Amino acid sequence: MKNKKVDKFFLIIVLILIFGGVAMFVSASLGILAKNKDTFYSVLFSQLVLGLGCGLVGMYTALKINYKIWRNYAFYIFIASIILMTFVFIPHVGWSHGGATRWIKIGPVSFQPAEILKFSFIIYFSAFLSWSKDKIKSFKYGILPLLGMLAVIAVVLLKQPDTKSFILITFTGICMYFISGGPWKYIAGIGAICVVVFGTLIFFTPYLQQRVNTFLDPSHDPKGSSYQIQQSMIALGSGGIFGRGYGQSIQKFSYLPEPQGDSIFAVLGEELGFLGAVITIFLYCAFALRGIRIANNSPDSFGRLLVSGIVILMTAQSFMNIASIVGVFPLTGVPLVFMSHGGTSLMIYMTAIGIVLNISKFQKFLV
Repeated sequence: MKNKKVDKFFLIIVLILIFGGVAMFVSASLGILAKNKDTFYSVLFSQLVLGLGCGLVGMYTALKINYKIWRNYAFYIFIASIILMTFVFIPHVGWSHGGATRWIKIGPVSFQPAEILKFSFIIYFSAFLSWSKDKIKSFKYGILPLLGMLAVIAVVLLKQPDTKSFILITFTGICMYFISGGPWKYIAGIGAICVVVFGTLIFFTPYLQQRVNTFLDPSHDPKGSSYQIQQSMIALGSGGIFGRGYGQSIQKFSYLPEPQGDSIFAVLGEELGFLGAVITIFLYCAFALRGIRIANNSPDSFGRLLVSGIVILMTAQSFMNIASIVGVFPLTGVPLVFMSHGGTSLMIYMTAIGIVLNISKFQKFLV
């Protein structure tokens, strides 16, 4: 029977993460204010107006649209996102920062099309898997299409380069294939292929080699490649149990690189302490568990896979960021979902949450 109410528990968790993340972002951005007032206001506008504002509109709109409509346009959305990705290589349209060309800039507005690609892949792969059904166990209709999609995505992402997004998409795709009933032999095979591909990338890519070396020995180059992890550890350690207090971080001023970006969890740990960090991790775990429950109670395979893909991607990205900041995973530069700077990503995340909430209205069981 159709349940016309959204999953309130999931919505509460998301709202706490969103508005708690905004509060943390504003505090972390004070490090920019100390250097450049114009940049500070530009960053706030991007996150609060374009990210949060447009994200709320996107979430509400996606909540009102029946999720089955996404399946009808899944292929076109995916193709459009691939085409959009190629725009970053067009002179005067693509914008480079930090040695990577990952942004499209049109006038004063810039956005990262890889964020759109992540979710267009989830929508299309969910539609494909729900269509193929029992054929998923075959090589032709199962693992081969996934390999083909990942190969196309690899071409547009690794050229930028944007290894972290490719890792996240690959991991999410494998998990979705497993959830849909893909055979273990194919999962093991694609896992082996991924090990070879990423091992080759590391061998031939100097900046990836640096990150692996930094992970293995965080103290080997404290003024160079190990600088970020060193400063993150100092921030987390100085926070103690209860933290310095909201807004009182010292490391965000001229010490932590990108305090409002991928280092924001270090600022959170310094200001809110070990207790605040644990509560934040607990919220992301609750987000994942409740999301998977919604997926399990979805009325059809498309809804189940769509929710699973969205939740897996966002959870994996969040814990990849946290793990890299605390030193148990190589630094990737991946943003923390709902918190790190990125108007495009925040808008896309919130729109995806709207899709999950819409699907939650059709749950088979009230839980």
